[in-house]
Amino acid sequence: MLKFVFLLLSLLALFTSGVSQALLADTDVVGNDAGEKPNIIFILTDDLGWGDLGVFHQNNSKHDRKHKTPLLDKMAAEGMQLRAHYCPAPVCAPSRSSLLTGVHQGHAVIRNNQFDKVLEDNHTLGTVMRSAGYATVMIGKYGLQGLDAQTAEDWPGYPTKRGFDEFYGSVRHGDGHLHYPAEQWSLGNSKAHRSTKEVWWNDKEVSAGLQKCYSTDLFTAKSKQWIIDHRESNPKQPFFLCLNYDTPHAALQVPTIAYPAGQGIDGGLQWVGKPGQMINTATGQIDSFRHPDYATQGWSDTEVRFATMVRRIDNAVGDLLQTLKDLGIAENTLVVFTSDNGPHNVSYMSKRKYQPTSFQSYGPYDGVKRDIWEGGIRMPTLAWWPSKIPAGKINNQPSQFHDWMATMADVGGVTAPARCDGVTLVPGLTEAGDQPDSTIYVEYQHDSKTKNYPDFLRSRRLRKRGQMQVIHVDGYKGIRTDIKSHSDPFAIYDLNTDPGEEKNLAGTDDKFKKLQAQMKDRVLRLRIVNQSAKRPYDNATIPGYEKLEGIAPGEIKQRNFHGDFSHVPNVATLDPVFETVTRTHPKANPIALATATEKPGAIEFELVIPVETPGDHEIYFMCLTKGFVRVHEAGVLDADFGYEANSVKRAVLKLGKGLHPVRITVLTDNSGDCSFEFGCKSKSKPE
Repeated sequence: MLKFVFLLLSLLALFTSGVSQALLADTDVVGNDAGEKPNIIFILTDDLGWGDLGVFHQNNSKHDRKHKTPLLDKMAAEGMQLRAHYCPAPVCAPSRSSLLTGVHQGHAVIRNNQFDKVLEDNHTLGTVMRSAGYATVMIGKYGLQGLDAQTAEDWPGYPTKRGFDEFYGSVRHGDGHLHYPAEQWSLGNSKAHRSTKEVWWNDKEVSAGLQKCYSTDLFTAKSKQWIIDHRESNPKQPFFLCLNYDTPHAALQVPTIAYPAGQGIDGGLQWVGKPGQMINTATGQIDSFRHPDYATQGWSDTEVRFATMVRRIDNAVGDLLQTLKDLGIAENTLVVFTSDNGPHNVSYMSKRKYQPTSFQSYGPYDGVKRDIWEGGIRMPTLAWWPSKIPAGKINNQPSQFHDWMATMADVGGVTAPARCDGVTLVPGLTEAGDQPDSTIYVEYQHDSKTKNYPDFLRSRRLRKRGQMQVIHVDGYKGIRTDIKSHSDPFAIYDLNTDPGEEKNLAGTDDKFKKLQAQMKDRVLRLRIVNQSAKRPYDNATIPGYEKLEGIAPGEIKQRNFHGDFSHVPNVATLDPVFETVTRTHPKANPIALATATEKPGAIEFELVIPVETPGDHEIYFMCLTKGFVRVHEAGVLDADFGYEANSVKRAVLKLGKGLHPVRITVLTDNSGDCSFEFGCKSKSKPE
């Protein structure tokens, strides 16, 4: 049992200016000598597979059907391919949730297939970039608004309530299933797939004026016009644009006409702004254009439709990049292109089927949407920033969606929230330093089976998905499907030599037996239980360590950071201005601590919980300012966003015998002072 000894430590760390070291403060801008913050555009496609990009797979495919993405290939040639970038889960809602909040699925509020569930009121890409002085706008598909409302004002998770200054697009998940919001579609295979849909512009529903507007065109034209208008009205303010296409997902609908000639300010798609003619392609017949490169290939109609939809995205991205060049801001704009999950296998058309086998949209991998094999979670990702990202580069280091919050914060000159699970990708993107290792973690559940496609391993076809989990440890991928308990083993693959996941290394020698144990331990140490998405390993005991390098029971390591932080920061990229170690009784518990710095900032504390009797333990925390607590890698107590001073945060963890490391990050007040109390109480009955 843990003994309870109340300890009050009063530490005062005062410095002279000569002691301070250079650190990344909130006013710094990554990689920009002129001091002007870079613009950021994040383009998220829907159900676009790793193999759907020409430069990733189509160009060199030996398959009998291939489509093209010449302008995305050009973007890749001018920038960088991220060939091992992962989505958080193989379906859209949890992926978008993790992207926007900067946390993996072991911490996310929205998991599994929780479409239209409200995005929690916490730090988002919008709030973080707004704190860096950015204008923030989201255009396109959302689907995280909450179901219990019908208006922008009443939707609890509407984008303008989650850090975005402006929103234009489809709010509900289902409104992104069709791509002509103002038109009935007679080919739809259900009433929901034949009816009109809503589009919102801030607080108004505007679909009534969108006749013949194809969503890829609509969202592209709106984005171009928004960038042009913002550049004219606020030329010195950087912007963050989150552009979420709803294609090539769901209904295989095609545009009205060919892509307009030219690109950029004076060509390509144009925002006309007149009801009934909102964009310059709102003419002709809806759902009628087939790209001429594909129309005479002898393919099925659904195949021609899919290839045309992807080519339209290709045209649109090229148009956007040219717009940046025309405005003279391309050199100072980071553009990221990716997808939310693996390729789909639907058409939403009566009696017309579509399968991603047509173009091997999953590339050389097994798996599609709702699989956690590589084809379901490895995303086609490009990064383009002409002044900073070297042209024609390929990055094969694994990374995941939650890294974008840390990356964008870094680019914008602020520090990511302590809640963020990601690492900055800037060193890897710019090749200006060593890229930190990302946490690659997936958990997901779906009661279906992996598809019976001839391209897939026979042993994998029709395998039940069920509860699924992925973890990367020491360069190897661990994967479990249809999990029944935490004792179920991971299959282990070396993706560097075996990208097709054909050779399971689990149990083949002592190294992989040890790695199996490490994977099982780590997945318990980096996640928290979510009652809305229960897992078979939720009640497994979190293993402690026999010993920890660099810290022992009774020690409190303290690191002080200066900075004008608007939230509790993730201090991983910051240099401390002061470090010390305080020694207490090894079983001191709870700990109440008061300390100060010379200037406002944040303080990180590391300590250890020694557990003698395994079982449920209540962890609690309260502070005068704001704070965030991790036990192992799990973010267990969030006293940051919306926290009321001195209110108590609690969580119950099932801790095993041994040492459990704790990391507490606390903001100081304006005078540099902070205080907090942290404790751990065993809830198990004494023997």
